[in-house]
Amino acid sequence: MAEDVIEDAKEAVADAAEATGTDKPDLKQQASDFAKQAAERAKTAAAEGKARAGEALHTASRLMDDAAKAVDEKLGSSYGQYAHSAAEKIADFGDTLQTKELDELIEDAQNFVRKSPAIAIGIAAALGFVVARLVKAGLDHEESADPGDGNPA
Repeated sequence: MAEDVIEDAKEAVADAAEATGTDKPDLKQQASDFAKQAAERAKTAAAEGKARAGEALHTASRLMDDAAKAVDEKLGSSYGQYAHSAAEKIADFGDTLQTKELDELIEDAQNFVRKSPAIAIGIAAALGFVVARLVKAGLDHEESADPGDGNPA
């Protein structure tokens, strides 16, 4: 993945040098160095995001399991079983996210989309809806917390 970015950058520099009729090794080297730095930063950011997502999934799993225990107590274990199962699946996904390399996760996602494009589109739409609601809720909360600059009009 990072190697593809580096190769694309090198090809773009070579094309630009050819189009201008110059062959500047410094320009090529600078572009190559820049592409390597960008790829490394992207990998680092993705790894950090992967770790945070894994932690968040484990937290969500624990919360769901706690809620399932409450459902067990109030409505019976047959109802809580669904929540326990969901909590277990979330924890398993968190483990997978933390143990697999980024390239493996991307490959898995690509394979899933190829095998089940309709489900992938549905998941993307649902996630988009959730993110939009969270952003809207955050903006609404920010507006209610900041009533203005305090200066009368």
